[in-house]
Amino acid sequence: MSETTAHIQAPTQAHSGQQHPIRLYLLVWGLLFVLSAFSYMVDYVGIQGYARWSLILLFMMLKAGLIVAVFMHMAWERLALVYAILLPPVLVLVFTALMVSEADYTILTRLAFFDTAP
Repeated sequence: MSETTAHIQAPTQAHSGQQHPIRLYLLVWGLLFVLSAFSYMVDYVGIQGYARWSLILLFMMLKAGLIVAVFMHMAWERLALVYAILLPPVLVLVFTALMVSEADYTILTRLAFFDTAP
């Protein structure tokens, strides 16, 4: 009978975990709201060209970083786990940038040798 009471008492013990203050989450929600407002303001003001896309991507990356760091608790994880999750997307962006530069070289080479537009 003592085995059953020990088994019943084990799950009811208090779990000592990490608690984050609600103020932090409210602050992040506020920052996300402000960054979203700035992102919409880019369209409202009428910024065009590379400046528009640069600002939209900047605000998008800032919002994603806040969400990953606070709501997914990556800010409190050990560094190896952070590198394992964040390093592959960074490398994908680097390889994409390399492909974009290679595409420019390829189109310029075709224009130089074939003298026709694509």
